[in-house]
Amino acid sequence: MNKFLLSVHVLAAIIFIGPVTVAASMFPPIARRELTAEQPDTAVLRVLHRISNVYAIGGLTVPVFGIAVGAGLGVLGEVWLVVSMALTAFAATVLVVAVLPGQAEVLAVTGQDLEARTALLPQAKSLSMKTGIFALLWATVTVLMIIRPGSTTGV
Repeated sequence: MNKFLLSVHVLAAIIFIGPVTVAASMFPPIARRELTAEQPDTAVLRVLHRISNVYAIGGLTVPVFGIAVGAGLGVLGEVWLVVSMALTAFAATVLVVAVLPGQAEVLAVTGQDLEARTALLPQAKSLSMKTGIFALLWATVTVLMIIRPGSTTGV
């Protein structure tokens, strides 16, 4: 059963977390370009925001199956896993509190005049940092899942 749960956990991470990370990372540079354009085209931004939202919801399966695997292996109390779960919670918070609302804010202003759009440019630039933090947190969790420092479950 643990092999099945681990397979679902890893597949969910690949299928959901990968795309939301890529879509969220692609959004800020395109947003900066569209905010300064004479005639902004928001189609790509809308698709990236939709991917970010939908895949974020699907990404909830990753920690659910991860906890199930950890419980099945009896390692829920190990430091590497506790740190991974904390970083996962922090990454989810960054996504829900900073990245997705930032994307929505940019989309809300894209239909306005050039002056209103350029006023939002600093927020669009800071969105790059927020998505970078989100991606770095997930990269750190991935490394912790692979190397499992101090693990008693072997290599």
